[in-house]
Amino acid sequence: MNPWLGRRVFLTGHTGFKGGWLALWLAQLGAQVRGYALDPATNPSLFQAASVDSVVEDIRGDIRDQARLTASLIEFAPEVVFHLAAQPLVRRSYADPIGTYATNVMGTAHLLEAVRNSPSVRAVVCVTTDKCYENKEWVWPYRETDALGGYDPYSSSKACAEIVSAAFRSSFFPVDRLKEHRVAVATARAGNVIGGGDWSEDRLIPDLIRGFQAGEPVRIRRPNALRPWQHVLEPLNGYILLAERLLVGEARFASAFNFAPGDEDVWTVERIADRMVALWGRDAAWIRDPEPGVHEAGILRLDSSKARAELGWQPRQKIETALEWTVEWFRAYEKGAPMRQETENQIAAYTHLGH
Repeated sequence: MNPWLGRRVFLTGHTGFKGGWLALWLAQLGAQVRGYALDPATNPSLFQAASVDSVVEDIRGDIRDQARLTASLIEFAPEVVFHLAAQPLVRRSYADPIGTYATNVMGTAHLLEAVRNSPSVRAVVCVTTDKCYENKEWVWPYRETDALGGYDPYSSSKACAEIVSAAFRSSFFPVDRLKEHRVAVATARAGNVIGGGDWSEDRLIPDLIRGFQAGEPVRIRRPNALRPWQHVLEPLNGYILLAERLLVGEARFASAFNFAPGDEDVWTVERIADRMVALWGRDAAWIRDPEPGVHEAGILRLDSSKARAELGWQPRQKIETALEWTVEWFRAYEKGAPMRQETENQIAAYTHLGH
């Protein structure tokens, strides 16, 4: 049986990169989706290119606006809430720390308070980041039980969002009383995601694509930095699986989960850039940026053993394939292809990999 057919889903951040892909996937599964978000942060955007508004109810609103958010959620009466709305960029958090905390911390509190006042919600997945851990620059992957922290405003704001989520769960949606209140709250921490339709500032793949299209060498800030790279559909698959388990009332899933690739797909920035140059061809090239700027972590790995053992989640793609799909998406966009169809085709192809 399809657990999403006709299911009412409230999705914050549907105008963003990850939110747009998730909106299309949920609609493909037959869910009724209401999206709540600000206007797309970039132009072009996945939201515009893939006509995400054609498959979801598109509500524009700020998660810092408690009254509007609560009214929109309660009026829609969803069973499932995916919370992806965020200020998602490390370097932007240095320029606007207060806005970052207001969005990522208080925005999460506003969302959970809206859920607390909604009689319909049964499952909540709050999405944070792999950067929510106190990064000790060690080679071992972080597990869900490791200390939270954050050097920069973005990372620390996401650690705070995890703490807020845990506090709301303990105070208002305790796991040992799930059968009484029937609201299961989980958090999801994903590795670095890539894929078609990401035009964000200060992200490796969008920066590379922009430079390649302009025929200019791309400046790379930290070529030796190690990251757990994965296609955007990998963690989204995890979020969907997690929500399904929450919906059936399995209390042990109301907790934190990591979604990241295995060690073989933890690549340096330099290796990713070299592979993208090879895939793009033409005059694609990159150079080392002599001014790397603000602090960013050098080594980051996540341990996804819990998701693999308890959820049955596992990566379906190698990073090479994820890079190929990303280049194919942007090539199709350049040619003026129908991008909603292109995006849905990749979702269908990814789904097929699991069978």
